[in-house]
Amino acid sequence: MRMLHYGSRDFGSRLAAFCRGAEPSRQMQETVAAILADVRVRGDAAIVRQAARIDGVKLTPPQFRVKPAELARAAKAFPPRDRIALELARGNVQACNGRTRPQGWMGRNREGARVGEKYDPIRRIGINIPGGQVPLVSTVVMTVTLAQIAGVPEIAVFTPCSRSGRVADALLAALHLCGVTEVYRIGGVYGVGAMACGTESIPAVDKIFGPSNAYVCEAMRQMFGRVGVGGLPGPSELMVIADETARPDYAAADLLAQAEHGSGKEKIYLVGTSARILADISTEIKGQLKLAARAGIVRRVLADGFLAVRVKTLDQAAAVANHVAPEHLELLVAKRAVSRLCDRITTAGAIMIGNDTPTALGDFTAGPSHVLPTGRSGRFFSGLRVTDFMRRTSLVQYSRTSLRRAAPVVAAFAAMEQLDAHGCSVEIRMR
Repeated sequence: MRMLHYGSRDFGSRLAAFCRGAEPSRQMQETVAAILADVRVRGDAAIVRQAARIDGVKLTPPQFRVKPAELARAAKAFPPRDRIALELARGNVQACNGRTRPQGWMGRNREGARVGEKYDPIRRIGINIPGGQVPLVSTVVMTVTLAQIAGVPEIAVFTPCSRSGRVADALLAALHLCGVTEVYRIGGVYGVGAMACGTESIPAVDKIFGPSNAYVCEAMRQMFGRVGVGGLPGPSELMVIADETARPDYAAADLLAQAEHGSGKEKIYLVGTSARILADISTEIKGQLKLAARAGIVRRVLADGFLAVRVKTLDQAAAVANHVAPEHLELLVAKRAVSRLCDRITTAGAIMIGNDTPTALGDFTAGPSHVLPTGRSGRFFSGLRVTDFMRRTSLVQYSRTSLRRAAPVVAAFAAMEQLDAHGCSVEIRMR
């Protein structure tokens, strides 16, 4: 187990180096840029070529879009138990995120003018739904539902297919049951290119959403500015902060759960307040790993992406968390310490509180979206929310009276900034 001790001479540099491991290499950046350029220039032909080259699937442009009959057929075959689970999770997501939909307002400023804001849904969005080794059915609920609350009129979903051109039935069923009609069997970097640039068969979108692997995350970063991007959610991350009250078996199970996603780029952090709790959790990890269905994948993540940190105090643990900005953070600590930790930790994507709150609840059903910032982007991004699917417009209306009150202010700023025409635009109305 890779171990760091808080306060050791090289602690800061070694922690930073471990976190930097999630950053894209120059080779990755160049590979992604080449694929995006191909899609931008050659459109449909590039999608056909890249799908065959990267995913081994032969598609023609008429096959890009999933037919409505395929969606309906998958929904009809969806097991009742899975349908109930999807509806329950969707209800939680609707209830949680419906409360956050912003409302427009109008008021008066100090000059008596009417000022305010209005909110409108983004016209057309694209959602990336991973569907390779782990088809993320839950991501349909955690993204589409928020877009619908915002009132987005056009929702296009992009998800990869198998070599035979099939999309996972559970994904198709969830999309149909959530009311999505525009679905493309296209994913990965070239899927981001199709969303951002458009092709002969695929209209471009205004903003891209959804979790991703490291390559897709880099593609979103490169396309930002051409289109909007709802964060940079890459490979999964989990940090567990554990004191003497933590259940080692619970902590180990949660760490293994986030390591099983399958990209190999996941980051797993364990921060403990004593050598004993770290050792007990390590022992549990070894024991539970023997029973893991995806043990090979998990072992690779543990070898390359697992870091344990020994701290003396929970304040030190908070400092580690704020540097890492983990996607998911579990606080397996005494109840009396929770409030202070929550106040001090300001960069986590989502915080799970207590031994009875595994991250899997946030992944599937709790309510807040599981699309969260990774790769330290939690320092400046938040988890997905309804406002991400909307844009705000400022509203300003002056009358003759309020204009007269504002005129001296405009004149002063116009003089300071040497922008005579600005001042004249108000002065001419006062003559």
